[in-house]
Amino acid sequence: MSDEEVYEKKILDRFSDVLLAFIVKIITLFKKDWVKKNKSRIDEWRLMLYALNRSPIGIAGLILGLGFVVVGIIGPWIAPHSYSFSYIAATGSIKYKLAPPGTGGAILGTTELGYDLLSLLLYGARVSLVATVLVLPVGITIGIIIGLIAGYYGGVVDELLMRFTDIFLSFPGLILALAFSSVLTPRIKTAIANNQMLAYLISALFGVKLSDAINVAPILSIIVALWIVWWPGYARVTRGLTLQEKNNVYVEASKALGLSSPAIMFRHILPNILGPIIVMMTLDIGGVILTEAGLSFLMGSMVVIPDWGAIVQAGSQFLVQGKWWLVVFPGLAILISVLGWNLFGDSLRDILDPRTRRSVEFKIKKRKKGEGEEQ
Repeated sequence: MSDEEVYEKKILDRFSDVLLAFIVKIITLFKKDWVKKNKSRIDEWRLMLYALNRSPIGIAGLILGLGFVVVGIIGPWIAPHSYSFSYIAATGSIKYKLAPPGTGGAILGTTELGYDLLSLLLYGARVSLVATVLVLPVGITIGIIIGLIAGYYGGVVDELLMRFTDIFLSFPGLILALAFSSVLTPRIKTAIANNQMLAYLISALFGVKLSDAINVAPILSIIVALWIVWWPGYARVTRGLTLQEKNNVYVEASKALGLSSPAIMFRHILPNILGPIIVMMTLDIGGVILTEAGLSFLMGSMVVIPDWGAIVQAGSQFLVQGKWWLVVFPGLAILISVLGWNLFGDSLRDILDPRTRRSVEFKIKKRKKGEGEEQ
């Protein structure tokens, strides 16, 4: 019997196999014959997971990134106090004004009004997570649609869409988003005040009291502003990738079979260009966190809901007095979250590149002797 190549597995690889088997099982619940038709794709997914397991930086980034997600989800429930709780109001003691870390029950210290800094940061993680979840899907979808149409049709359509994109790219994104958010805040406040269901939804999403839902308006205005400025980069990248793909044989074959242009774009071209877009999206998670915090910092007193950028802005005025914890701890929260997703994104770029992935495959395969041969 001839030799057989098998993967030399590590502990993480066995967890990856379990995860992949679970994903495949879920898919087969909806598509019975999916496994037979997609065996090569499953093997590629397995190899991607094995490649990730051999990237310490990628694993570290994934842990930090998932940590941000978990804290953002459960933050309001594990916070020692509500974001509106004040040690000064509760105890009547002025010692809790700008108290250093470790004072009483304030592990990370308190703010000028006696709010627990740890609780504010945990609530702020929810704000950053919701902002990321709301901004990226909208920005990516708009960018992909515009990029696909421009790259596929070319000509006048391409020129019009790309010049429209250039208009947005010609303005500094942060300044444009700041201008939009300042204009949108009063209108969003009016919408929340006149719609009780919207207020309930905002309260549940951001983990704030129903009475404070209207105070989320500045954060929502930042999110809407980021929708407006976040799509051009994806439009540019998608358009370039589409230009490379549309002349391939499979596209010509699809046209010959009579498939419609939308079907060719979204069912055939899009799946083949998703790799670079996914990497860009992963890196942009950190970008959204950082940009949202930066806009909150610039908007200052308008943001009264706990937000990492607003916490840094409020604490920065006391930094000269030696109250370092008001800036250092929220700054570290932003740094760790952004760094985690950037590290994971860098590793994901190598994992999704077939050339680097194949080099990993050669390293982790070993030859298993056939029956009757000497081991």
